[in-house]
Amino acid sequence: VQLQASGGGLVQAGGSLRVSCAGFDLTFDDYRVAWFRQAPGKEREFVAGISWNGAYTVYADSVKGRFTISSDTVKNMIYLQMNRLKPEDTAVYYCAADSDLRSETIASQQSYEYWGQGTQVTVSS
Repeated sequence: VQLQASGGGLVQAGGSLRVSCAGFDLTFDDYRVAWFRQAPGKEREFVAGISWNGAYTVYADSVKGRFTISSDTVKNMIYLQMNRLKPEDTAVYYCAADSDLRSETIASQQSYEYWGQGTQVTVSS
């Protein structure tokens, strides 16, 4: 199983960016998927998660209303659309997947078995 994140880059504050996560040797509709991020000198933190069937999504308070997680089961892709970006959103963004479908642990990075390599998002002020 392999996850590959892409789409990061440099954007000005207030701008938008979409990062993507491709899955290899897994089908996302059998997995729970989430995005985490890690800023320099900080712990990795939960950003957003989506259930295996896309029935529910969960967001960190810091991104609620600005970020949207979605899935494309045909392309086997997970996306994180990021709008109204702020400098504090600067981080390496990681996608993660796990076959544990429980909603109560969706924000817990310890519950994820598979991780992508990360993609850098930099927001300039």
